[in-house]
Amino acid sequence: MREPGDLLGPMRLPFLVLPPVCVALGAGTALWTEGTLDALNLILAFVGSLSAHVSVNALNEYFDFRSGLDLRTQPTPFSGGSGTLPSRPGAAGVALWTGVISLVIAALIGIYFLFVYGLALLPLGVLGLALIVSYTSWITHYPLLCLVAPGLGFGTFMVMGTDFVLTGSYSWAAFFASLVPFFLVSNLLLINQFPDVEADEGVGRRHYPIVLGRKASSLIYAGFLLGAYLSIVAGWALGFLPALALLGLLSVIIAVPTALGAYRYAEDIEKLVPYLGRDVLIVVLTPLLVSVGLFIAA
Repeated sequence: MREPGDLLGPMRLPFLVLPPVCVALGAGTALWTEGTLDALNLILAFVGSLSAHVSVNALNEYFDFRSGLDLRTQPTPFSGGSGTLPSRPGAAGVALWTGVISLVIAALIGIYFLFVYGLALLPLGVLGLALIVSYTSWITHYPLLCLVAPGLGFGTFMVMGTDFVLTGSYSWAAFFASLVPFFLVSNLLLINQFPDVEADEGVGRRHYPIVLGRKASSLIYAGFLLGAYLSIVAGWALGFLPALALLGLLSVIIAVPTALGAYRYAEDIEKLVPYLGRDVLIVVLTPLLVSVGLFIAA
């Protein structure tokens, strides 16, 4: 007999806050540049983005369970999966079908927008679907791809894709805004790999905490934080983002001590865990503040 957790667990509900934030950022750039928003297209963009995130989560849960990785990890509140399948192995099929059906929903919405706007959106759509399908089984074996893939998905594909389906074209405003989640979501996955180094290495994964070590990877983390804030400043300085987008810089108050903590406790996972939580706050709060600035300025 199935339980709600068999379905909801592999979806990783606590992390599904990212699509609303990234879609809001894309909607903010569209409103800033065009002055109007199409409600139907905005809803479809949100449903498609949410479906894509559910798909990658559920497929990741399924393949990590099949590879035995979930049985090796020591989960934290922010890493190591939901723990659903190790405790209920019979739910593996539910996780797989959740991933597949969600992927189909995202693809169908993408196809609809292709009919509306033509082939200009095709590169984002194809690369986005390829990222979902290949993330766990292929991308996680290549350090650079493993680092940037999450940011591409939530930044380049989700933010710029939302802006495109609301405006019908690509814009520099959306590009600079998309760099914020590009750096921050890549960082989210990077720092969450710290507790899983030994387990991930045991199943053949290769990411920077494995290849370079946790300490060196914490420097990448700090660099990506800096990249997110410089993107906001650059977008404003070049005239592509309004001054109110600089509201996103407020989260630097949390970011600086988090970067220092990640470096100091890179090898002490128990003391690192609170900084994983602070990183989640940075990832959500920063693009949300930029969005607020865009909506007010529009």
